[in-house]
Amino acid sequence: MQKVRIKEGTYKIRGKDVELAGMVFPLVDEFKVGASGGYVTVDGGAVAGFPDRNIKIKCVSADDYEIVGDSVATTEREETDEDIMDRMRDRFDMLEEMTKATKKGDVRAMIVSGPPGVGKSFGVEKVLGKHDLIATLGERAPKYEVVKGAMSAIGLYVKLFKYADKDNVIVFDDCDSIFADELSLNILKAALDSKKTRRIHWNTDSFKLRNEGVPDSFEFKGSAIFITNLKFDKAKGKIKEHLMALESRCHYVDLTIDTEREKMLRIKQIVGDGMLNEYALSDETKDDIVDYIDINKKRLRELSLRTVLKVADLAKAFPQRWEAMAENTVMRRA
Repeated sequence: MQKVRIKEGTYKIRGKDVELAGMVFPLVDEFKVGASGGYVTVDGGAVAGFPDRNIKIKCVSADDYEIVGDSVATTEREETDEDIMDRMRDRFDMLEEMTKATKKGDVRAMIVSGPPGVGKSFGVEKVLGKHDLIATLGERAPKYEVVKGAMSAIGLYVKLFKYADKDNVIVFDDCDSIFADELSLNILKAALDSKKTRRIHWNTDSFKLRNEGVPDSFEFKGSAIFITNLKFDKAKGKIKEHLMALESRCHYVDLTIDTEREKMLRIKQIVGDGMLNEYALSDETKDDIVDYIDINKKRLRELSLRTVLKVADLAKAFPQRWEAMAENTVMRRA
């Protein structure tokens, strides 16, 4: 693949134009002029700190870069802690924006995927909780519900009926049993279809439906959010086909955090945002908890926000000896 060395050009990162003079990128497409001016398209994923996709570098003309051979190395750039935290904040801010759009009904469905304990549920519930507070103050019925644990197909049908109105949202948080059942997946595909009218049917006799006053068909106008650790592309057989069909009906937000460094920085970020405020701990104790997690991260059973909350529980219950308690509860034996 050809590469280009930028002589003069900029790319907007987190709202700021960054000068790229001297940087080398794999070339995707040569100079063009668009609605916003001239640009050259390069592979941003090849250089740390840039989006993992093709990007347009803004330049005045083709003279603002030069083609270089394969022997010239792509720019090696080490992301700083600040770069990583900014990148992660952008992704989680996007999750909150997408949740708002789902609540408004502009987005019908969203799958939020990522490892456990990185704050997927925290971001979604923070946005929906604000809307629910407004509804509560207005003495109106809540317009969202978080469903966790197992759920049958008929239970799913009833739940969708309860939240079938516009502006209602159902959040399926680690409710992965619905992804392993063909009938449940067919119901979800009907509920989230791209057609203007989304009508769901239950075509077998059911005492449960009669008893709860649920019709055998209804129009679903609400939205759904699926929070999961599952990778749909890893599924097998017929279930995989259903999951791919469901995924095609949803916006997919990937919050994967792969490295130990990223996980630790995410912990520092969200604790700094106030995750431990409800514990009424001193700022010094909060800092001590984060330092304890950081120093012992290789010995922890799990490096995640859940572990931080566990240690915070101990700090509140045992203020004088929480570190010793944590050593015996959240750490692996040496």
